[in-house]
Amino acid sequence: METGEALSANRRLRQEILLARERVYHFGKPTPLDALGIEGLDIWIKREDISPIKAYKWRGAANRMASLSVEEKARGVATASAGNHAQGVALAAARLGVFARIYMPRSTPRVKIEAVRRLGGEQVEVILSGDSYDEAMAAALSGAEASGATYVHAYDDLKVMAGQGTLADEVVLSGQGPFDVAYLQIGGGGMAAGVSEWLKTYWPEIEIVGVEGIDQACMGAAATAGEPVTLDQVDLFCDGTAVRKIGSHPFKILQSRLDRLITVTNDEVVGAIRCLWEGLRCIAEPSGAMGLAGALKESSSLQGKRVLVVLCGANIDFLKLGQLALSQTSGRARTRTLSVRIPERPGAMLQLLHSAFAGANIVDFQYGKTSERDAWPVFTLQTDSTEDLDAVSTRLNGQGFEWRLREDAVDVRFRAIPLRQDLLSHPVFLRLDFYEREGALRDFLRAHLPSDANLCYFNYRSSGERIGRALIGIEFPSSQAAQSFLEGSFRTGEGYRLCEPLDPETTGRLLGQGS
Repeated sequence: METGEALSANRRLRQEILLARERVYHFGKPTPLDALGIEGLDIWIKREDISPIKAYKWRGAANRMASLSVEEKARGVATASAGNHAQGVALAAARLGVFARIYMPRSTPRVKIEAVRRLGGEQVEVILSGDSYDEAMAAALSGAEASGATYVHAYDDLKVMAGQGTLADEVVLSGQGPFDVAYLQIGGGGMAAGVSEWLKTYWPEIEIVGVEGIDQACMGAAATAGEPVTLDQVDLFCDGTAVRKIGSHPFKILQSRLDRLITVTNDEVVGAIRCLWEGLRCIAEPSGAMGLAGALKESSSLQGKRVLVVLCGANIDFLKLGQLALSQTSGRARTRTLSVRIPERPGAMLQLLHSAFAGANIVDFQYGKTSERDAWPVFTLQTDSTEDLDAVSTRLNGQGFEWRLREDAVDVRFRAIPLRQDLLSHPVFLRLDFYEREGALRDFLRAHLPSDANLCYFNYRSSGERIGRALIGIEFPSSQAAQSFLEGSFRTGEGYRLCEPLDPETTGRLLGQGS
């Protein structure tokens, strides 16, 4: 049962949402609600990515700025933001003729900084301060106190929360409800508080699930402590929700409105971004896809339920798209990284590839010869299900291979591939460009690796392109055997379009022989 204080806070927020209805639409239009076509699931996406600032935060910023008194407008405003709230303040500042000093962390994506300057024009001064949102906020509060400006909080403000709640009003009015469950991402908590309050008002039976990054769970920490607490540190991958302490006003609302909390990993968020691209051809920033990541994580329990997710932002640096595309878990496929012990002799690698890894696609292959007796190549395998990955493990055990998981190995993550030149016998290093398909690497090696040759180096990672690229080292028993191979007809063939030896200078650098 709600306490008297919580009930009062809930009522005040509902009243402010009603008042926000009149203000926010002077700054932007309602956003659509689109069905995400995933077989067996009924998921609807609230498209805040196509709002005036490509994120939902225009609503709260506009509502708060439109509520300023004449005196407050004359003194100007100050705020701190990791990017999206800043754009909302800039938009409102330009429309209202209010000067705004906007403090942003130095780590803010450039696309957000440039958008703030474009939206605010001469009414905005952008000040980069600190390396985190909390450091930028401390600078903004200090600046506001010194200048007499009104501080516009990104989430811990009743009118800001109410402005965000208007997106839930649009969901209620859409005619697509009632919804059975809503997955709402939580950073500072303003959006989740405003939306959950409005949804629970009209659909009391709806389940509200708060979704946090596993290393950003400030609401979870507050729920455990019974009050907002400050996290020691937060992960910045989902920069829009990288908040160390939940807002006190949102916390009061969420205590009574959240049914439960879950956490998601960065990899699960990347998978949700890809799902949004494949289903709606839209690109979400990491925090924008967090709610969907939560829904996909619990998809097995959502059959027969109507699910609401807020795509809360699409302000992502172009260069980060490459990082997301290269992520090995950017789809619904399953991956596993492991190293396998094999004897350091010709044919051993091919035997491993052809026997134990049947049915699995190799998306990363790292190996450099460091022992005369044993090799420990590292593979990242991708399959359609965890069961298929488990089948690989079963085959490895059944065939007597010693192996170990390397999911979190630092040397693997940073591709530190060791190679001992003193152990190599007449090596030849090749660049291989092949057509990406399952089994392509195995087919090339089986067709062109001589029986007396040994694979001594391999560096390959799937890029998501149709053409895969790898560096390969092959050692031979004699210089004559190596030369005979180089004079062969391996340079083009079925399944690949280029295979050529590295030039001596590049080979020397690979072996540590030159600059």
